[in-house]
Amino acid sequence: MSTPGGAKISAEQLKARYIGTGHADITKYEFVTNQHRDTLASHLGHYDQLSYYAVAQNDSIGRLRSQLLEKMIQPCGPPPKNNDNP
Repeated sequence: MSTPGGAKISAEQLKARYIGTGHADITKYEFVTNQHRDTLASHLGHYDQLSYYAVAQNDSIGRLRSQLLEKMIQPCGPPPKNNDNP
């Protein structure tokens, strides 16, 4: 991989720069949570898409934005319990 200038970037540098790229020890829950948060952030960032969803749900844009922001806190529900530490 390289940057627009042509310099190479290692996978470790990419993972340090972008949180959602994950690492070797990432759990399925963490990966899916990052994916859901990225998706919700994209919906919030694109006004036309947010407007479309608001019309489809027969809801106001502000209310839908508020709901999506609340959903970003725990998009996949509470984290699973660890069986390793009782």
